[in-house]
Amino acid sequence: MVGDGLSPEAQYDSRGGGRQALEAGNPRKVEPHAGSRLKSSRIHRAPAVPLEPAGRALVRPCVFIRRCAVHALLILFLLLAGLVSGHLLAATGPTPDLQAERGQPEAPQIGFKQVEPGTRLRLGILAYKGAEAALGEWEPLQTYLSEALPQYRLEFFYGDLTALRTAVSNGELEFVLTNPGQYVELEAEHGVGRIATLEQGQLAASNIAVGAAVVALRERHDMQSLDDLRGRVLAATQEDAFGGFQTVWWELDQRGMDPSSDLQAVLFTGFPMQTVLQAVDSGHADAGVVRACLIERRPDWLERYKVLSGIFHPELGCTVSTRLYPNWPIASLRDTPAIMARDVAIALLRMDAPTHGLSWNVPADYQVIHDVFRELQIGPYAYLRSTTLRGLLRTYWPLGMLALLGLFFWGLYTARSEYLVRTRTAALEQALKDRQEAEQRMRANQEQADHLARLSVLGELSSTLAHELSQPLAGVNNYAQSLLRRLDNGRLTEDAVREAAQNIVLLSESAAGVLKRIKGFARKRSGVREWVVMRTLVDDTVALYRGMQRHTPDIDIVDCLEFGRKLQVDGLQIQQVLLNLLKNAQDAMRHTPRGQQRIRILLEEQPGWVWLHVQDFGPGMTPEAQERLFEPFYTSKADGLGLGLSICKGIVEAHGGQLLGRRAANAPHPECGPDAPGMIFSLSLPYHEHNTKTVDISGG
Repeated sequence: MVGDGLSPEAQYDSRGGGRQALEAGNPRKVEPHAGSRLKSSRIHRAPAVPLEPAGRALVRPCVFIRRCAVHALLILFLLLAGLVSGHLLAATGPTPDLQAERGQPEAPQIGFKQVEPGTRLRLGILAYKGAEAALGEWEPLQTYLSEALPQYRLEFFYGDLTALRTAVSNGELEFVLTNPGQYVELEAEHGVGRIATLEQGQLAASNIAVGAAVVALRERHDMQSLDDLRGRVLAATQEDAFGGFQTVWWELDQRGMDPSSDLQAVLFTGFPMQTVLQAVDSGHADAGVVRACLIERRPDWLERYKVLSGIFHPELGCTVSTRLYPNWPIASLRDTPAIMARDVAIALLRMDAPTHGLSWNVPADYQVIHDVFRELQIGPYAYLRSTTLRGLLRTYWPLGMLALLGLFFWGLYTARSEYLVRTRTAALEQALKDRQEAEQRMRANQEQADHLARLSVLGELSSTLAHELSQPLAGVNNYAQSLLRRLDNGRLTEDAVREAAQNIVLLSESAAGVLKRIKGFARKRSGVREWVVMRTLVDDTVALYRGMQRHTPDIDIVDCLEFGRKLQVDGLQIQQVLLNLLKNAQDAMRHTPRGQQRIRILLEEQPGWVWLHVQDFGPGMTPEAQERLFEPFYTSKADGLGLGLSICKGIVEAHGGQLLGRRAANAPHPECGPDAPGMIFSLSLPYHEHNTKTVDISGG
């Protein structure tokens, strides 16, 4: 019984936790578990390294000295324990010989009064050949411990590597008997401590008892050594099986071969170990890993199989492909009572192979297992993989590939986004440029339309304009003729000349003012918004209007604004709107007697707005005409163009306001009742607080 399984094996169902026998079946390809160093990849050849002599490569002077010191301390501990137990037996009663002489029953061989009878003792054993084989192989140990430790109620637990690890983690055992590889892992993870090491056959040293054989079919002439495994499929039980895989892994590593890259694949069949041979027989694998001495138990193995890189060990009577390692230890868990561990250790050390079929020795030195794990960076040394670049690449290469793919697609997305941004930016810039050009054309057309509207107003007022200019010119002529007549008659005095000259100056200034206002109104220019006092703008517009008309109705101005209220507007455009409203108001009263014609202008303020209302006292408009009031080319005048109010509405809306028209009877003003005559046109303009000088817009 050498190798990974000196114990039968049972596997546990994860759903129920009960024990069930492992059935041999078709091998299955198992992907490496998370954190594993084994991954499927292509093969890279490397030069072969010759196999070292068995049992020498990993034995070092410091290891030998440490091993001797440990053995000496354990022997001293056992001697002291024997002396203490002898004193206890002497203190508690007579010796077995005296008891026999007195007819008293013999006391148990091992025991302490501190242990209550019937105390449960649970021992977990690694099983690798199935439940039935495990029960048969370990029956001598079970029988012996039951007789040697009658004060305990023994329970044996058979399971594979995963089942044993779970049972130890859950605290379901007091002792565990497993291969040296799993023992080192449990020692690091759960603090188990070995109390004895299994001694095999006729071998005196228990530190060379675990090994593995890599077998292939006899007819495979292309398979002679471990170097021939390159590019092949290798079958094994589990990745964490020490004798079933990890020992071979280390041998391959010493030859410069990595199972994850230099082998075609590693096929993990699971337990029992016979499934590895089934995978080789069926051709699913080119070679398989089994524990040492297992293949020799088959009568026809020499005709059917061969061991790759095999070395025969006479003391074992077996051929192996790997070095030999310390045998299986039995270890107590961290919470196991010390007296129970001492009882079991003493009982095991008293076993002998001729009588009981098994023998045990003091715990061996398992430093060589640590060396293997450290070089392979597995088990307790798996953290070393993350400290090297090769380990990082080996562990996280899928994430690296995903990151590279992500960066690649991110680069494509960024390039496409940049292209779209540039394309759309160019399109937006072109659209903005086209819009600006369209706005410039629209402003030019608007200015042209405003200019034409002003000229149209001037055309309508040209007859009255001639009359207004004729009066001051006639006065100037009269004063000049008077001066000439006085000069001819010799009656020209200094006072007469002064009086005539003063009147001529007044009349010429009046005519010049009329021309100046008309010139400023008719001048074509771009719109400029400036801060103006609203009342001054209205007064100047009324003065301009009166200068253009022969007979103007009475114009009343009601100012409810804050004194000096200023607005930022294009004064000339607002003046044009107000002139148009005044002209329309006068035309609406053309059938009203001249003495009854009157126009009312109301200036009022609401939060954020200034309202200017122009009311006439004519007959008003019909509802049908009011609906079409601001339509272009609609007019109720025989000689009108129908553009005045439409242009005025556009000017007011361009200033952010609105222009409304309704009958005075429907207006919300207190002075307008249900019987109020005429129409009211209202325009609103926004205002803002400011400190600006008043702009005089009456100049040319």
